[in-house]
Amino acid sequence: MTERIHILNIRVDNISKKELLEKFNSGVLITPNVDHLMKLQKDREFYDIYQKADYVTVDSQIVKLALKFLGAPVKEIITGSDFLPSFYNFHKDNESIKIFLLGAAPGVADKAMGMINQKVGREIVVGAYSPSFGFEKNETECNKILDIINSNPANVLVVGVGAPKQEKWIYKYREQLKGIEIYLAIGATIDFEAGNIKRAPKIFQKLALEWLYRLIKEPKRLWRRYIIEDFPFFYLILKQKLKIYKDPFS
Repeated sequence: MTERIHILNIRVDNISKKELLEKFNSGVLITPNVDHLMKLQKDREFYDIYQKADYVTVDSQIVKLALKFLGAPVKEIITGSDFLPSFYNFHKDNESIKIFLLGAAPGVADKAMGMINQKVGREIVVGAYSPSFGFEKNETECNKILDIINSNPANVLVVGVGAPKQEKWIYKYREQLKGIEIYLAIGATIDFEAGNIKRAPKIFQKLALEWLYRLIKEPKRLWRRYIIEDFPFFYLILKQKLKIYKDPFS
């Protein structure tokens, strides 16, 4: 069984990407970053989902450094945007793996589908749908999405609509998705695959500054999250180090 490491009020899997690819044949993968960890201090539904998730992998260099500071280093960062291409390349010759993409703006998921299939050399992505803004509150559209996915041969569902919306949607409708065995909740990855959004250069990723690159690119959308909402993360990590952090839901 995979070792799980404690950070704030969740546990993350201490697993390499190679190990995960080899053993991941069913269940839900979620990938926490600093923003997730701050939301998890206030959102009980999101917290409960984290306790149920099958695989929880570190999505952030900052979270990795925090774990090292806490004396519990993790083997590897496994971000959603790195894991999806590794997943479809790992299964490129496995005809039993069929992927459905749910997320991104109109047309983007279809573009990502075409680009992934071109890279793999077969139709590994067999369907795509870009939901409307606020779709998770629209039962009619959610039922439409369920019908589309259930009439599709896909057994892997990639959901990229942002956290905690994507994780909550998966757990709300999971029992109604009869053919899906693997769920990947992986944020902006569909946009990255379509070339709609560029990832930060490797140097930014290595220096734990991917957040800064994204802030420069999308200041109006991200300044509040990164500068106000996420900054208390460092204080909470210090409290955990000093053994005075308290889980708000325990």
